[in-house]
Formats: sequence, structure tokens, C-alpha cells
Amino acid sequence: MSERIIQADLRSARKPFRFKSDWGWAYLLIAPTIIGLLILNIYPFFETIILSLQKSQGLGPVKFVGLKNYQKLLSDKQIWQSTVNTLYYMLLTVPVGVFLALILAVLLNTKIRGRDVYRAIYFLPMVAAPAAVAMVWKWIFNAEAGILNQFLVLFGVGRINWLSDPNTALLSCAIIGIWSAVGYDLVLILAGLQSIPTSYYEASEIDGANAVQRFFHVTVPLISPTLFFVVMMRMMNSVKQFDTIYLLIKSNNPAYKKGVTLMVLFYREAFEKFNKGYASAIVLFSFVIIMVFTALQFIAEKKMVHYE
Repeated sequence: MSERIIQADLRSARKPFRFKSDWGWAYLLIAPTIIGLLILNIYPFFETIILSLQKSQGLGPVKFVGLKNYQKLLSDKQIWQSTVNTLYYMLLTVPVGVFLALILAVLLNTKIRGRDVYRAIYFLPMVAAPAAVAMVWKWIFNAEAGILNQFLVLFGVGRINWLSDPNTALLSCAIIGIWSAVGYDLVLILAGLQSIPTSYYEASEIDGANAVQRFFHVTVPLISPTLFFVVMMRMMNSVKQFDTIYLLIKSNNPAYKKGVTLMVLFYREAFEKFNKGYASAIVLFSFVIIMVFTALQFIAEKKMVHYE
């Protein structure tokens, strides 16, 4: 009798652990991601909301001030100017950047010599350090010895103060932003192009459509979900732009007021002036802007994005 009990215990010990349903494995597999989101995203978000209702200076104690930070934000002229600058930067980078990425992706999707080399070259800016990229472009945009002004002088064009003129400082940063991001957008759009079945193009050729007609009536509608994703991500990143503008447009720059964005202003308030409560209010204000534009994009998606 005792031997049978021992054998039964051994069989039960060798039996692998199983969940009663597949949902158990599902929850187990997504647990690391959920825990990461809670610790790194959800908790800091609510902590930021709480901090925006407080006033803090340096390492001293915090003081609850209610909505005073938001009242200050709404009456701060620099905030509204930074908001205009941020939206202007988004207007400069998103349409032009996505359009260039689309054209380059279509060209690189054809059978051209050295296609893989070109793809790698366009993607290289994405793996470069933002600080290094900013320093290289700072030399290119240098008013006296910059290669861009040297090139313009050859054609009789006067020197331009790219980074210190209020009319061109943010435009210069936008050029860098487009150059840096076009490779990443290109890869995403290229993946969408390669997922289009060739039968659509064959059918359009039989119907007599030329290359331009195939592009607008076949290619663009079929990759509209990819374009929607690229535009949405590029819009978010443009609102959150920080490193290039911070490195190229300092507070003593004559173009500072016309060049500083909300994220740069947030950094200066939080880590230079140590006014973390007001900086948190700026972050939440930027979050609202992103949410508004994202909602508008989802509304436009219903009419402009075509799913198979």
C-alpha cells in the first residue's frame, strides 16, 4: 500500500504545471510589459499631475498651491510663444518629412543598382547621437565659416545667420529634424510598400493606368494605414522635440524667443530653475496638445485611411 502511495506521489511530482486555461499563460507573458508600463509610465504620469499642483524650489520642501501653476501658465507670454514655435516646428517637419520619406521609399522599392546601400545610408542618421548631429550641423550653419554659407556665396547670395536670426533659427532646426528622421520613416513606408500584392499593379496596368495614376490610386490608398501611423508618430515626436533645439538655440541667442519650444522651456524650468511644479504643468500642457492632434487624426482616419 505504501509503495503505491509513493509511486502516485512521484507521478504527480513529474506532472508539469499547467494553467487551467490559456488566459493564464497570456497574463504571464504580458506581465513584464504591464509591470514596466505601470512603473515607468503610469505611475510617473500621475506623479506629474500631483507635482503640477505643488510648488518646489530646489531640494526644499514642496508646497501645495492648487491650480496656481496652471494660472501662471495661461498668463505666461513665453508659454504661448513656445506653443506657437512648437506648432510651427511641427508644421515644418511633419508634411515635408513624410513626403520626402514617401518619395524615397517608392524610389528605393524599385530595382535600382545599389538599393541596399542607399537604404543603409538614409538610415544612418537614426543611429547617430543627437548631440553629435547637432554639433555637425552647427558647423554647417555657421554664419562665417559654415559650408552652407560658403556655398551660397559662390552664387552671389549673402551670408545668412541661420541659427541667430529669429526668422531662420527654427527653420534650421527643422531641416536637421527632417534629415534625422527621414530614414526611419522611409523604412516604415518601405515595409508598407513591400506588403502590397503585385496583382493590384498588374490589374491597373491592364486598365491602362500610367505610373502616376498607379501611385495615387493604388500605392497611396494601400499604404494609407502605414502613412497614418508615420504621420501620427512624427507629429508626437515634433511636439516632444528637445535635444537639437536645446543644443543650438541657447538662452542668450537673439532668436531664443522665436526658437524655444515647450520641451526646452520645460527643461529650463525643471533643471535650471528647479521649479518642478511649473515644469510639470508645462509637460501636461504639451500632453493635452498631443492628445488634441491625435484625436483629430483619428477622426480623419475614418475618411482618409483605407483598410483592405
